[in-house]
Amino acid sequence: MTVSTLTTAIFLVFSILVNPISAFPQTTGQQPLPLPPTPTMTSGDAPKDTAPTPISSSSTETPVLKTEDVRSAANSSSRYVSKTEPIRIPRLETPPTIDGQLDDAAWGGAAVFGDFLQTNPGDNVAPTHPTEVLMGYDAKYLYIAFKVIENRDKVRATVARRDNIFNDDYVGVHLDTFNDQRQAYILFFNPLGVQADGIFAEGRDDDYSVDIVMDSKGVLTSDGFTVEVAIPFKSLRYEAGKDKMWGIHIFRRFQDANKEMDSWMPINRSISSSLNQAGKITGLEDISTTRQLEINPSLTLSQTGRRSRYTFDNNPAGRYINDGLKTELGFTAKFSLTPTITLDFAYNPDFAQVEADAPVSTANQRFPIFFQEKRPFFLERIDIFQTPMNIVNTRAIIDPDIAAKITGRRGKNTFGILYASDNAPGNYSQDEREDLRICRQTRFTNPGAVCGIERFVDKNADIGVFRFKRDIGSQHNLGFFATTYNFTDRHNHTAGFDGRFRLDEKTIAEFQIVGTNSRRHFYDSELDSAFYRTGNGFGYSYMIDRIDRNWRMTLDGEGRTRDYRADVGFTPRVDTNQHRSRIRYQTDYDATKPIIFK
Repeated sequence: MTVSTLTTAIFLVFSILVNPISAFPQTTGQQPLPLPPTPTMTSGDAPKDTAPTPISSSSTETPVLKTEDVRSAANSSSRYVSKTEPIRIPRLETPPTIDGQLDDAAWGGAAVFGDFLQTNPGDNVAPTHPTEVLMGYDAKYLYIAFKVIENRDKVRATVARRDNIFNDDYVGVHLDTFNDQRQAYILFFNPLGVQADGIFAEGRDDDYSVDIVMDSKGVLTSDGFTVEVAIPFKSLRYEAGKDKMWGIHIFRRFQDANKEMDSWMPINRSISSSLNQAGKITGLEDISTTRQLEINPSLTLSQTGRRSRYTFDNNPAGRYINDGLKTELGFTAKFSLTPTITLDFAYNPDFAQVEADAPVSTANQRFPIFFQEKRPFFLERIDIFQTPMNIVNTRAIIDPDIAAKITGRRGKNTFGILYASDNAPGNYSQDEREDLRICRQTRFTNPGAVCGIERFVDKNADIGVFRFKRDIGSQHNLGFFATTYNFTDRHNHTAGFDGRFRLDEKTIAEFQIVGTNSRRHFYDSELDSAFYRTGNGFGYSYMIDRIDRNWRMTLDGEGRTRDYRADVGFTPRVDTNQHRSRIRYQTDYDATKPIIFK
């Protein structure tokens, strides 16, 4: 008997002991909610010869759906679109008013999504309360409306900050606008319409640093709440047109019912991916694709007060100086070449309006601290440049005089090119410049005097990034990246490959390899001194992750050699190797219990 066979046998016996097979009652459809008149059915809609069977919300028995029965149950109501075929989204003749009220006649022509399923803590069972979603579009906007039935006293809704709504009830969607089953827009809304938006990528944490321009409004009702949303197509990067499809997940979170999560599509816990279980929408044709140019100019007036150590009377406390009024002009520009390709440019950009980093204690901190990017210029398609080893960290570009970036997607190819001229390395303080002036004066009497910062002052660092990634098949991708950082006596170049492969529906494998070349000062801890020399380094990262219904097994690791440097990225440590393995077992939730989460 092989090791693989023995492992499988042990797993099967353990699963039977922990989770014995039981008979599951058949689940019926949900009673449709009173919404605007039913639109004319399209070819992708459910047949009209079936009728829904109501589910009592007071029932003590939770009906359970087998995965193979869920999709056939999608046709339980003739007003609801089918889950088994791509949904053709209707084009609305008149746009609805985004006020949170579902009383616009325009919604009568929208596609209606219903028959939601509780996917957590239950496993594709009937939800505590029903939910319906309406969707339509016109040349400029995608319109979505949510009607949520819930006990008004149990609705959790606060006037929260953007992206900070996850202690409230919320509804929303994942929009896979390229239908590549790899990443999607996150668009969530609490009952008052407060937004949380970001990027979902398979195998990574959700990134809420991205802010999408859209309009939303929510209203509390006597039996729950309603939310209306208008999403400009110009705020998205997408492929649309005849026969183009988008992937879509629709979710609803009910905090008071054990943090219940309801989903329009069934979620199979034995499949590790989310987006390959998404539904499909189509019919988004004749969208206005004007080449949009956005220019944001800035004019900054500033005056700085500082304490200088240079005085007229040699006072050791120094003196206080008010520098003169300083004027700075700058701008950022964004030009949409196509719906999938964007050009960004910045000249002396002013990031003063960007949210400041939260304070972090650095007491006894031995290694650098990672701070998320928040500047809008760098956030445009930042997901393209992200890799497991953080080879590109745009926070390394501190104060660019000029910067340009082109990002986009064409077919199965995703690419990004970034250039910046950063004046921060050569931007010295006034006292340091005074030291330089005094040092230069001493050369009249001491021609051999060396002024330490003379070669660096007012010099810029040139930074470049190239990224290319190609989708292979429907579930794999392979990428190449390269970066360069060049300052007066500090030069660093990196290049490498990365990839992600789905070995089967439960197993994911990722890797990244990096080679680096540097000409700079390297610190020698044994000699306690830094030497200017050339250093070549190597780094690697790997991960194999197998996720089943109850089991998760992960093997991962990373390492970097002593001379590894990635000056455009973020490197916590060098000269290290780490290898980790984890096994987790989680029992199935019992959705009928009064407390699942606490």
